[in-house]
Amino acid sequence: MMNTALTSRLGGKVSLPSCRPRIASRRVSVVRASAGVKRPEYIPNRIDDPNYVRIFDTTLRDGEQSPGATLTSKEKLDIAKQLAKLGVDIIEAGFPIASPDDFEAVRAIAMEVGNDVQEDGYVPVICGLSRTKFADLERAWDAVRHAKRPRVHTFIATSEIHMQYKLRMTREQVIENAVAAVKHLRSLGCNDIEFSPEDAGRSDPEFLYQVLGEVIKAGATTLNIPDTTGWNLPHEFGDLIAKIKKNTPGAANVIISTHCQNDLGLSTANSIAGAIAGARQIECTINGIGERAGNASLEEVVMAIALKGQDQMGGLRTGIRPVHIYPASRMVSDYSGMMVQPHKAIVGANAFAHESGIHQDGMLKNRETYEIMTPETIGLSRNPEDAGIVMGKHSGRNALSTRLTQLGFELSPQEVDDVFKRFKTLADKKKGITDEDLLALVGDEVHQAAVVWELVDLQVVCGTMGMPTCTVQLRGPDGINRVSVGVGAGPVDAAYKAIDGLVRDDAELVDYSPVDAAYKAIDGLVRVDAELVDYSVNSVTEGIQALATTRVSIRPTGAMRDEAFVEKANGFGKVQRTFSGQGADEDIVVSSARAYVAALNKMIGFLSVVNRTTESSQRPRASGNDVVVSIK
Repeated sequence: MMNTALTSRLGGKVSLPSCRPRIASRRVSVVRASAGVKRPEYIPNRIDDPNYVRIFDTTLRDGEQSPGATLTSKEKLDIAKQLAKLGVDIIEAGFPIASPDDFEAVRAIAMEVGNDVQEDGYVPVICGLSRTKFADLERAWDAVRHAKRPRVHTFIATSEIHMQYKLRMTREQVIENAVAAVKHLRSLGCNDIEFSPEDAGRSDPEFLYQVLGEVIKAGATTLNIPDTTGWNLPHEFGDLIAKIKKNTPGAANVIISTHCQNDLGLSTANSIAGAIAGARQIECTINGIGERAGNASLEEVVMAIALKGQDQMGGLRTGIRPVHIYPASRMVSDYSGMMVQPHKAIVGANAFAHESGIHQDGMLKNRETYEIMTPETIGLSRNPEDAGIVMGKHSGRNALSTRLTQLGFELSPQEVDDVFKRFKTLADKKKGITDEDLLALVGDEVHQAAVVWELVDLQVVCGTMGMPTCTVQLRGPDGINRVSVGVGAGPVDAAYKAIDGLVRDDAELVDYSPVDAAYKAIDGLVRVDAELVDYSVNSVTEGIQALATTRVSIRPTGAMRDEAFVEKANGFGKVQRTFSGQGADEDIVVSSARAYVAALNKMIGFLSVVNRTTESSQRPRASGNDVVVSIK
């Protein structure tokens, strides 16, 4: 009985039925036997437990490369802390050379999360990605070296098409670059080095053996094998891993890793095939986000191993704590602005929903007829009625805090207060507050970028007569309220134009004398033109009183347009970042305005780092406590 076994393993309450199939009983004993097994001591190039699979999370690096998924430094730090709760072995925190903001985010994660040693000795490895260029390598090492367990991940392409058209290098030159990069990292003091032959899935296997053998001799400790384009089928990828282990000189002295893209929808299957073939590190992301069709989904990989590792994978296991999966999924979705599709395995809204009459009948008789795990296993509790708690207008702060904790959120008292204010406002207008409503409020109040501009009031006049007009009141970083009016093609368009009118004109209205207002941040940062790239609105629940959740994506235009371009991870050219925001309200226009302001705040926060870096050589840096853009 897999759901019962896993709940027991995670410390939950177990209610065993009187009659169980024999095979279920056997699986219970197998999973329970592995409960309490400690995570093996971390050694870069070996794992003492032959069945242990390291989980390498690249949500903050590859996941952020998804269009519109730009994260602020604060958001990256929050996600890194959640990943540490989840128990991932390695956090790839970013690509430090890409921009000053990326560097600062990686360094902050290394210093804080990378030194937070838990009682059992666990602390995640903090990794930074780098090309084989020495400047990149040094930047990456400088960002992660403050962690207790720092790692640098360097890569170069090895497929014929990449070498010929992208790198314009010969095989000999590729080997020379790869070896030089690893040796340079060793000279810097980095002893945990991961090397990836990009597009390994389409590379000549014999050349792969040669490249990998040389970087092992140079000092690499982990060899990551990427199926960069998602080209391989599971049996092909598993065979590739097995042959690399067999034919690469020195492969027995390093960790073999997988990194599978999802272009054919096979990333999870390929990752599992690689692990069965001998890989002992799997690279993945929360919700499977990433370039193009995304990466292997952490939750899918982890739960597949948790449920089937003992019986079907030769005893494979991970150190992941599954009860933190759903909160991590929700946080990444809220921060990145990328919604989780309803039928997404493990964390989708429909993953534990049953509408078919036959299925409902089976569920009422025994939940295991159609569920191979309980929602509680992944940290999703959807039965507040069991505790006699129904959230509504008469619910107090303690009831709300308790329910949020049950849903997997650990909020500060101030964050609870912020959510509680919105909760009471919503409860006065809507009868019966659902978990989905609470999740939307948390996303709107807590999972947001640092506040620069705050929506205070909004009023819209629209209809079949006249032009849609919106009056907006915003509170700026100086604490002063400002009012603007916009006229547009519709109420949302009018609201956005009113907001633009305030944000763009503010520099002439405010005097920031303390430390020159972080180098006149308002003049250089707040006065930005934004272009709306994407807009979507969804109902959180059913009914006319339902909350609306709006997600928008914007990018800077005008004078600040070029400041949002960052280096591509593949080293060829730059890409302009987009910035997402989300808002929730029972009024669609208000929800849309909240989302737009949130996206503007995120964009302003990113541009502030670029601006300070550009001007740092011309004037003294202000202290962190004086930076205006952090004021709420």
